[in-house]
Amino acid sequence: MTVRKKPLVVVTRKLPDSIETRMRELFDTRLNLDDQPMTQDQLAEAVRSADILVPTVSDEVNETVLNQPERRLKLIANFGNGVDNIDVTAAHGFGITVTNTPKVLTEDTADMTMALILAVPRRLTEGASILTEGKEWAGWSPTWMLGHRIGGKRLGIIGMGRIGQAVARRAHAFGLQIHYHNRRPVAPKIEEELGATYWESLDQMLARMDIISVNCPHTPATFHLLSGRRLKLVRKDAYIVNTARGEVIDEETLTKLIESGDIAGAGLDVFEHEPAVSPKLVRLARAGKVVLLPHMGSATIEGRVEMGEKVIINIRTFLDGHKPPDRVLPNML
Repeated sequence: MTVRKKPLVVVTRKLPDSIETRMRELFDTRLNLDDQPMTQDQLAEAVRSADILVPTVSDEVNETVLNQPERRLKLIANFGNGVDNIDVTAAHGFGITVTNTPKVLTEDTADMTMALILAVPRRLTEGASILTEGKEWAGWSPTWMLGHRIGGKRLGIIGMGRIGQAVARRAHAFGLQIHYHNRRPVAPKIEEELGATYWESLDQMLARMDIISVNCPHTPATFHLLSGRRLKLVRKDAYIVNTARGEVIDEETLTKLIESGDIAGAGLDVFEHEPAVSPKLVRLARAGKVVLLPHMGSATIEGRVEMGEKVIINIRTFLDGHKPPDRVLPNML
């Protein structure tokens, strides 16, 4: 009797223990126990030797990596919702299937977005540092550490997909007026539920908002969607929150405008040149002008386990000869 050989799966980063254990049970799985990012040469070797690659947002799986003379790879099961780390068009051209893990991180990311919407105008991290960094606090005062209330303010959401809508529901409950820009309007029922106003023109919306939340994916079409020109349309007393991808914003111009007082501040969970963070942004954070987080928007135990479960389902469905439920095609981007 012939024993069927298990497919070789290369996992590029450390995943939750329960997921790694299940993958070891099902597949011939090569884990990254040190959790060090793989180099381009290591990724290329995985393309040559593995049947399935499980990368994350920190792995750049580009055409050069994929274009190997003795390529064995048949499936890229991305551990993440976004696939901007993968050249999906090149993969498709090489006959490699790509999948992702959608609909898992919606609520977690929306929670973090709402936290930043609250934290920046109310100066939460600035206030917390008074007690944790050895600064003197003389006690309560009527005019000390004054921020701005968010109830009644206008929130402009860029990208009204699953995450954008989840942010809108939270913000609506806090009394914010919901505005949004999207490729097309959402269903009338959703607009009515949220009291949401659609803006076909992003420029016109930006000029009128008190808080702007970036919740669109990073694609070639959204690179620097908030360009230097558009950022200059934002009101001086407005705040920008980004829990999507750093590349959507011209970070250098945003920094300059906050430094000069032409934008009130920002809450950023993602950065244009991640994991590098601009020293100028760090200085602004120390001055209380911005709140910076290290890409924590989706960082919950429950979310990471669900992502891993989706990866396993995609792999098993693919190996059974069926189309994986979360297949990503070039025309979907």
